[in-house]
Amino acid sequence: MTAPDSLAVWLRVRRVAAWHQAPALRPALPARDGFRAWCQGPVRRRDPVRAERLLAAHALASADAARHAPLDFPRLAAWQCEVLGQAQAPFRTSDAHAKAGRERYGLGPDTPAAFAACLREAADPRLPLAARAARAYLDVAFFHPFTDGNARAALLTLVHVLAREGVVLPEVGPLQTTRYADDPVGAVDLATLVGVLNRRGA
Repeated sequence: MTAPDSLAVWLRVRRVAAWHQAPALRPALPARDGFRAWCQGPVRRRDPVRAERLLAAHALASADAARHAPLDFPRLAAWQCEVLGQAQAPFRTSDAHAKAGRERYGLGPDTPAAFAACLREAADPRLPLAARAARAYLDVAFFHPFTDGNARAALLTLVHVLAREGVVLPEVGPLQTTRYADDPVGAVDLATLVGVLNRRGA
């Protein structure tokens, strides 16, 4: 039996989640860059090659943030080439699965365009920055655009969205818990957690 389309579920949740409840963030450039520390610590201990690739991707994402480059799929794909050590990172061409097959992310002719539209909303000033960063993270997680490395792509996206507006988190480990497409409360809780981590670095 085919699993329900978790991407379709996420898009419904995305529309109703109480994003405006997300906390305001303070510009913060702490002494410790949480993403780099995560790469240089637990990731490097587990897999030094993976760590170096993530650091290279983070350098690209940070440079893009510094020049306020728009968030779009070609930019994510460029980061993902570094993450995976590949020359290309195209949009997936079939349904994707995760969580031991419990979640399926459908693919239709309009899926790449819908993803592009969601990414553009990461710059919408009508929502708190924490909400936009969390929502962009979840967009990448549930659109699942790449054949591999989507969790890493989601975290890079969140870090990029924050950095565009002068926010660097002192740690990212707490962000990496399992998320589900049908959980609007959990979606907003991710934005709240971004606020908690921001206060630790302020």
